[in-house]
Amino acid sequence: MHSDKQILVAAKDVEARVRKALVDAGAIAAAADATTRALLHASMVGIDSHGVRLTEHYCKMMAGGRINKAPNITLRRTASSSAILDADNGLGHYSAYEAVKAGIEIAREHGVAGVGIEQSSHLGATGAYAIAGAEQGFVTFVTTNTDAMVALYDGAQRFHGTNPLAFAAPVPNARPWFLDMATSSIPMNRVLLHRSLDEPLPPGVAADKNGVETTNPHEAEMLLPLGGASYGFKGAGLAGVATLFSALLTGTTLDPNFIPMYGGEDISTPRNMGHFVMVIDPAKFVGAQAFGQAMLTYLSALRGAPAREGGGQIMAPGDREWAEAAHRAEHGVPIDPDTAVFLGYA
Repeated sequence: MHSDKQILVAAKDVEARVRKALVDAGAIAAAADATTRALLHASMVGIDSHGVRLTEHYCKMMAGGRINKAPNITLRRTASSSAILDADNGLGHYSAYEAVKAGIEIAREHGVAGVGIEQSSHLGATGAYAIAGAEQGFVTFVTTNTDAMVALYDGAQRFHGTNPLAFAAPVPNARPWFLDMATSSIPMNRVLLHRSLDEPLPPGVAADKNGVETTNPHEAEMLLPLGGASYGFKGAGLAGVATLFSALLTGTTLDPNFIPMYGGEDISTPRNMGHFVMVIDPAKFVGAQAFGQAMLTYLSALRGAPAREGGGQIMAPGDREWAEAAHRAEHGVPIDPDTAVFLGYA
């Protein structure tokens, strides 16, 4: 989203300021680089809720001790195609990129790799890591569970996190196909962004403390699951899928048991977040070249499908995001007022 309360800044400049803020907060170079890369991805493709606005939060958590500034990441192979990565309570972005790297190496040999991540922290937009795998020629799936902030279908209290699911696949001579979606109606960080901008939420995405729908971001106490009043059971079910992979398979924290990301007094105790990465090598299935040609054929048919009268252009997953990234590369990245102050723009 873009608001007249935001300012536009050059991508390279905000990238440098974000990295400097993280390094000044004590993050080791590798963690600062990975986090900056992930935050810039989100801000460039239009996921402002998970973009550079989170820099201040991460710096605060490092200062408080919740996030380890200098983690010693270790990988434990558990079978030929599986591994567990211990993030040592560092920045989740660092561990996620490292898990994708490990998954690629395993998938090169065995075709499919599953890498669970334990002892981690918030990783931002999961699509950043799925894309990292796709850019190396691999189909990649990334998910995480988060602290409870989404009501169940017809529920009146927080149960699941926003629990995103991200998928990406390589496309010959083009940016990857990718889908990055929360299983809630919107991410909670979007509510916080609306609070910062003092702008109303869309209808059907959030509820007050009693589970009653509201568009007032200052009254929103929980989110509604993807699918709305009629089909929210689908979003709630998909949130459970993310929890299954991220928490149950890794033995990490369940959604209702997380220390809250925001608002709590304790910013020193690590949250032991879990993530999950799956990497698939097309070369071990239909073949890399055949897969690439199939992707081109599929996407050509998809984008060429007829639109309904009055409808917009048919787009594949990722098309809107890559167009937005090109636009922001030329015109600037929108920064909300709070982040503008933190990064020294105001």
